[in-house]
Amino acid sequence: MYDAKSMKAEEFIDHNEIMATLEYAAANKNNAALISEIIEKAKLRKGLSHREAAVLLDCELEDKNAEIFALAEQIKKDFYGNRIVMFAPLYLSNYCINGCVYCPYHSVNKHIARKKLTQDEIRAEVIALQDMGHKRLALEAGEDPVNNPIEYILESIKTIYSIKHKNGAIRRVNVNIAATTVENYRKLKEAGIGTYILFQETYHKESYEKLHPYGPKSNYAYHTEAMDRAMEGGIDDVGLGVLFGLELYRYEFAGLLMHAEHLEAVHGVGPHTISVPRICPADDIDPSAFDNSISDDIFEKLVACIRISVPYTGMIVSTRESQRARERVLHLGISQISGGSRTSVGGYAEPEKENNSAQFDVSDNRTLDEVVGWLMELGYIPSFCTACYRAGRTGDRFMSLCKSGQIQNCCHPNALMTLKEYLVDYASPHVKELGDELIAKEIYNIPNEKVRELVERHLKDIEEGERDFRI
Repeated sequence: MYDAKSMKAEEFIDHNEIMATLEYAAANKNNAALISEIIEKAKLRKGLSHREAAVLLDCELEDKNAEIFALAEQIKKDFYGNRIVMFAPLYLSNYCINGCVYCPYHSVNKHIARKKLTQDEIRAEVIALQDMGHKRLALEAGEDPVNNPIEYILESIKTIYSIKHKNGAIRRVNVNIAATTVENYRKLKEAGIGTYILFQETYHKESYEKLHPYGPKSNYAYHTEAMDRAMEGGIDDVGLGVLFGLELYRYEFAGLLMHAEHLEAVHGVGPHTISVPRICPADDIDPSAFDNSISDDIFEKLVACIRISVPYTGMIVSTRESQRARERVLHLGISQISGGSRTSVGGYAEPEKENNSAQFDVSDNRTLDEVVGWLMELGYIPSFCTACYRAGRTGDRFMSLCKSGQIQNCCHPNALMTLKEYLVDYASPHVKELGDELIAKEIYNIPNEKVRELVERHLKDIEEGERDFRI
């Protein structure tokens, strides 16, 4: 039986509730009066239930779909402005004992080159990332208690934070590793991580068990309940996601929102981020083997509906997606993207080898500088900000700031100052010119006059060599 406050996976992600939701949505996809009512509720910026959101996702009325997209775009502007936070993944190890059939890291894959970075190799990778201009990393590793124990992850985080090269520094490490214990989550929190990220892959239990035939990840309940253990361990910023293409997208959409509702109901704060990856080619993996792939049009609708359903939650799209696909969804709700990514173990310090260790093929192969320039040409502010994590504005404190609208007095100026750092230290001449013009224009969008004057002063300080200012 469905119970958002239950601590049991099969009760807060209840299969029968999802099926009833999909049936309800299908029956009302052309119900103009109901759809208008749901859109009006969404305009209050307090979110939607999974059932209400499913109706909007299924909506076939052209005029109402136009309203949905317009509202998603407006909500994105209201809460995140035109800022896009930049990050890069860093793969530590692809040793894995799981059997996930959609991932080339699965233990029976004999084609992929297995590799685990030493601390010296991590140091070289981090310096290369710093030399690109990155300040925020997402740490990735396969699940292998022998090769990748929690002690290795913790040591790697310590190494990453210790490296200061020229003007570079990784100011925040987010972590995407396998579901673990409350004790281990506590250790990650003590190590100073930002967000703990774990993709559900699929919320459909039967499909989940087929896709994960063996290994620790095959335990659906343990995996699905991981965010509750993470929050019990003191991590109040968690990131959800499903791998679209494994199961019917409507089912995953409902499950994803139910998981968000559960976190809000139990812990008082929903997910900090939601990621929307789609399955893509990789060694030993052919996406055509999965018959639930989604088109760019559906992908666009999913992003829009997630944005208006969980208005305060950040949304992430990675280099799995092409430049064109990313451009289609940026304005509808995306607040974070990766740039200059390598999805193999290593690859930043030295070029990736043909027989590499990549988890998936990158569709957007542009450099970070090219991505930064592209974003600015589209009117976005590329942000390298990590201030909220470092100032303790996480969990419900971040959400209250976002809901009150005060985020514009923090995130907007911090975005401009961290962009200025990038422009002075790393940008090509053309990108620097674009960025300086953008900052000169955007500084007047800081609503608080005293904050604006402070930012103007710090921008000059950055030109003169000082670093790491934050509001």
